[in-house]
Amino acid sequence: MSQTKFKPGDIINIIDFAKIYDHPNILIAARFWEDERYNAAKICYKFMRSIDDMIDDYKAGNGSLTSAKKKLFTAKVNDWISSLEKSSSDDPFIKEVIETVTNFKIPLKLFHNFAKSMIYDINNDGFVKYNDFLLYAEGASVAPASLFVHLCCLKKENGEYISPSFDIIEVARPCALFSYLVHIIRDFQKDQLDNLNYFAIDILKKNKLIPSDLKRMANGEPVTGNFRNVIKEYYERAEDYRLKTQEEIKKLTSSIETRYLLSLHIIYNLYLQVFERIDISDGNFTTEELNPSPLEIKNRVIEVIDNIKIH
Repeated sequence: MSQTKFKPGDIINIIDFAKIYDHPNILIAARFWEDERYNAAKICYKFMRSIDDMIDDYKAGNGSLTSAKKKLFTAKVNDWISSLEKSSSDDPFIKEVIETVTNFKIPLKLFHNFAKSMIYDINNDGFVKYNDFLLYAEGASVAPASLFVHLCCLKKENGEYISPSFDIIEVARPCALFSYLVHIIRDFQKDQLDNLNYFAIDILKKNKLIPSDLKRMANGEPVTGNFRNVIKEYYERAEDYRLKTQEEIKKLTSSIETRYLLSLHIIYNLYLQVFERIDISDGNFTTEELNPSPLEIKNRVIEVIDNIKIH
């Protein structure tokens, strides 16, 4: 699909907003790219998702991993990442990933950073310190976001993709951390019920809380003032990254094509939509309360298109 034929209104009509579950914001935003680039995103995120889901699904069903499972899962992650260093593979999906990484000049560093965080996840249950979370986020959130920015900012000349000349990780980091902090608040109830905790212990401890307090609130006990203070701290940190995200998008405004600029605005706005639902003073931080409906998500995307005057 060429730039002259780009009609976002037509794309809106082919997105099934009710059926996008895995990385919905990323795949909604990437859908406005041409098919080749969109398919590259789907393949890479499916590869990352398969690793992440393996760990989270086990923890959700069983709690902490046994020593044997830790060794097994760590070996699987290392094997998956090592497979990308090869020129080909007998596994059709891995072969497709290798070809995508090669054709789209995707830095392998992004996958290695992601793998480090997955191995951390295998061997740890949550974060002792907030700084541990920031290190983890470099792989778990900044790496996928950097992949998104990389695919947005690729140039194509004579049928070949040219990598961006700037540091995609530095550009992606603010939006990645903004979205991840919002994600943690949004999924508080769901994560707790799945035996997962993404709130750092040092911040809980500062507010006289322990993880079991969070699980009780996730199960319906009244939200305490101390937990509201935790949410407030995460909200304020998210706000700092939100403002930096706006700055980074503004810097890219004149250097990338319309459809890619639109996708950046969409992914930012879909997390902003959740951020705006966070009620520190009176909210209960439930899954139902913090998740927009498919129709609300669709309407927000339409609003973004209208606001930046793309027709």
